[in-house]
Amino acid sequence: MGRRNNSRRGRRVDTRPKFRVNEHIRVPEVRLVGDNVEDIGKQIGVDLKPGDVHNTRDVRRWAQDAELDLVEISPNAKPPVVKIIDFNKFLYEKKKKEKEIKSKAAKTVIKEIRFGPNTDDHDFDFKLRHAMKFLEEGAKVKAYVQFRGRTIVFKDRGELLLLRFLKELEEFGAAEALPKMEGRRMIVVVAPKKKKKS
Repeated sequence: MGRRNNSRRGRRVDTRPKFRVNEHIRVPEVRLVGDNVEDIGKQIGVDLKPGDVHNTRDVRRWAQDAELDLVEISPNAKPPVVKIIDFNKFLYEKKKKEKEIKSKAAKTVIKEIRFGPNTDDHDFDFKLRHAMKFLEEGAKVKAYVQFRGRTIVFKDRGELLLLRFLKELEEFGAAEALPKMEGRRMIVVVAPKKKKKS
């Protein structure tokens, strides 16, 4: 007996359109909105104002007369809200807007730089250069002094080191808060300065 292929089961893809368009809008009345409502009205010889409620059949006919689509943009409103637009252009604009939002919400990169309470000048300068580079690239810098064993008695030394670090980075970024202890670490986070648009 042959086995049935079950690979398709449970993998339902929602193929329904996200927006109802033209004849798929079956409510009796709709609210017509959009920047182009008055222009469309002039084009088809009807006095139209954005935000007015109309019979759906009429609005569908106006969309056809203007060679555009009737698109439901807010189905849960009472009555549903529609626009007369080119549906493909509408989808393109929507995708573009979503992409913009995504790129603005890009994840902030945080680079870590570790010091010891007895970090010498050469090591300090080396790490400072790295921090400057990270901040210029738009990343945040989390700098911390790690206290091991008895070095915990040098908290003040660690704090002075981080304050010096912040002072050197003034041109590149600013501390989100003063250095603070977390367990056996003293931490400070430096955010990059916003670049002035030229």
